[in-house]
Parts: sequence; structure tokens; C-alpha cells
Amino acid sequence: MSSTPKLLSRIQADWQRVRPGLDAAPMLTYLLVSRLQAALAKQVERTHRHSGLNAATWDLLMTLRRSAPDEGLTPAELAQLTALTGASITNRIDNLRARGLAERRTNPLDRRSAFVRLTPAGRALADELLPIHLANETAIFEVLDDQDRADLQRLAFKLLEPLERGEEG
Repeated sequence: MSSTPKLLSRIQADWQRVRPGLDAAPMLTYLLVSRLQAALAKQVERTHRHSGLNAATWDLLMTLRRSAPDEGLTPAELAQLTALTGASITNRIDNLRARGLAERRTNPLDRRSAFVRLTPAGRALADELLPIHLANETAIFEVLDDQDRADLQRLAFKLLEPLERGEEG
């Protein structure tokens, strides 16, 4: 059995001891979601360790594979599609470029901007790893039935919507 239920019970008891009456439920829920995210990222990294990709570079590789037209995408478009900041996306692009998996080309219509696209090696690696990744995600979520997955998605969207709206303002 996971240590998380014991940890949450301990944290709840500790708060009740030092601050009786404190409603720690939001804190405990946040901790649970944080631990889930960390466990999911660790699982992705374990799955792709042999390829040298971490969860962040994997996401960028897959974004370029599924969303980029032949000329590629701009770093700003990639940042939007991956919900990353400019600096973070630049580091990940540089990582893929250093490994020969992506290339940056100057936009012929606007030399101040550039397009990023996969190299043939990047495309081949993405196509090789996708079935492995999908099998891993299938295994992770096989404990949930269709209704559970729909409920999880609905609740995640319900939490994300106001948080993302707050980022815009």
C-alpha cells in the first residue's frame, strides 16, 4: 500500500494537534495532487530514460511531432502549446537541438523570428517512443474505468479553468 494515505493522516493529525479546528483539507488535497504529478513525471522519465529524454523534453518532442507543419513552429507557438515560459521553452529547444533531434531555421519572411522543427532523427525517435509511452500511460490509468477517467478529466478542467484564467489577468 502507498505511504501517501499514512502521510496525509499524519499531516491531518499534526495540524489538529498544533491548530485544533484548522481545516487542512485543501492543503491535503493539494499535497495529493502534487504527489500524483511528481509520480507521473517520474514514471515518464523512467519510461524514456534509455532515450535520454525527461518529461519536459519528451513533451516538446511530441508537440513538434503532432502539431508542427513542415516549416515548424515558432518558439512562441511552442510555448503556448506546452504552457511554458519563453526561457523554459528555449532551454528545451536547445536540449533537442544539441541532441540532433530538432533544428531552428530563420523565418524567410521575418528574419527576426525562427521556426523549430524535428530533424529526421527527431521524427524517428518520436515515432519509436510513442507506442512505448502510450503503453505506459495505458498501464497507469488502467486502474480507472471510463467513468473514473471522465470524472478525473472533468475535475481537472474544473480546477484548471480559474487558475489559467488568473494567469491571463
